[in-house]
Amino acid sequence: MGGQADAGILIGRGAWEQRLPLATANRHGLIAGATGTGKTVTLQVLAEGFSRAGVPVFMADVKGDLSGISQPGRPHAKVDERVARIGIADHAFEGCPTIFWDLFGQQGHPIRTTVSEMGPLLLANLLQLNETQEGVLNVVFEVADDEGLLLLDLKDLRSLLTFAAENARDLSARYGRVALGSVGAIQRQLLMLDQQGGDRFFGEPALDLADLMRTAPDGRGVVNVLAADRLMQSPRLYATLLLWLLAELFEELPEVGDPDKPVLVFFFDEAHLLFDHAPRALMEQVEQVVRLIRSKGVGVYFVTQNPLDIPAEIAGQLGHRVQHALRAFTLRERKAVQAVAESFRINPALDVAAAITELGVGEALVSTLDGEGIPGVVDRTLVCPPRSRIGPADAQERQRELAADPVGPRYDTGVDRQSAYEELQRRAERPRRSARDEAERGAGRQRENRESPRSRRAGRQAVGEAFASSMARAVGSQLGRSLTRGLLGSLFR
Repeated sequence: MGGQADAGILIGRGAWEQRLPLATANRHGLIAGATGTGKTVTLQVLAEGFSRAGVPVFMADVKGDLSGISQPGRPHAKVDERVARIGIADHAFEGCPTIFWDLFGQQGHPIRTTVSEMGPLLLANLLQLNETQEGVLNVVFEVADDEGLLLLDLKDLRSLLTFAAENARDLSARYGRVALGSVGAIQRQLLMLDQQGGDRFFGEPALDLADLMRTAPDGRGVVNVLAADRLMQSPRLYATLLLWLLAELFEELPEVGDPDKPVLVFFFDEAHLLFDHAPRALMEQVEQVVRLIRSKGVGVYFVTQNPLDIPAEIAGQLGHRVQHALRAFTLRERKAVQAVAESFRINPALDVAAAITELGVGEALVSTLDGEGIPGVVDRTLVCPPRSRIGPADAQERQRELAADPVGPRYDTGVDRQSAYEELQRRAERPRRSARDEAERGAGRQRENRESPRSRRAGRQAVGEAFASSMARAVGSQLGRSLTRGLLGSLFR
């Protein structure tokens, strides 16, 4: 560290050097551009720069090619040419210290949270619930708190939903109407989430945020890479996972104001997925988190194809902008180009609107905040080549990184401790056990009467007791079946 890192992260060179000052790096940023224009390489260059400056990084690998950041790059004539054109004096090929994560536990360590930590608002968005169904979900969370029931994984939530349905009348009097139809709809959505692999996300051990904010022994920040190529098949789950991480960082980190450098930088690739179809209540939470999380020392960088994918309330908070080429074939696209051009601080020597459509691969329009937080004049910039590998690490390289990092033993084996599911099973077992005990007592009395008949009256009494015990067994069996169906979530068809 030092030297170049202290002066900020070198993005590239146009009419002048473009650097991202570390002191304003928590003011958030945007990397935008059409497919194939170089957004991923720009993200990689920035992540490397933050790592060299001792800042931990979290980013999602949506195409599967960012894992190469863990490996040193390879010499190439085009790399040499670009290094010379930009004038990089200390370019050297090196990988970054990296920890791989994967919701499914295949290409990295599992990343988990509990249902309680997710909370009803994010969970309702993930399950695509309507307002009435979200209200029922809120009731279920309240019941869990009042009953002292831990909601850790999806089977806990299913069991509690079944409990709510079986006790709907009592709960409705205390918390508001619990509609059986809404409970059934939530159960069906949970089944769909299971089929998408969402059950892997909920459970223990839950992610400790401190493990995303590590530095290597040499002082470089660790780059956390979330394997998201498979996760992207469930875009709402992907968006919810990243939004949950932001919310957890916002809640848990202390206020630090404007530090000399961020405590963490968070890259949100395919950012439009966060805002597509999100309800207004959730959008308000996102806006609040983005606005205030910079005071926790966290910088958030959105990566998307079209900058207009970002709502205006959030886009206005993004101080650093790297705009790669946009297409302008349709009227809508030409309007988008004009809107993007007007978002930059004017450069009299540059026709920004024309440049946006003319940029080559690895070129971008760059504007960053200076040390005083003032936007710089936009400039057409040749972006630096990465020092790490462009493209994925192979399976053996990934496994070496996984074996060497310090967090694996903590997360690789799941834990299933007693929680709502087990407690509700225990409660349901009480009436079944009572019915069995009564049936066994009746059967014992029946045997005694057969062995020692004293009178016809005694015989009639024995028959009566036998009938009663038979009824008790029938009632107990029926009750047992009903409770079992309830616990398995099959009451709602």
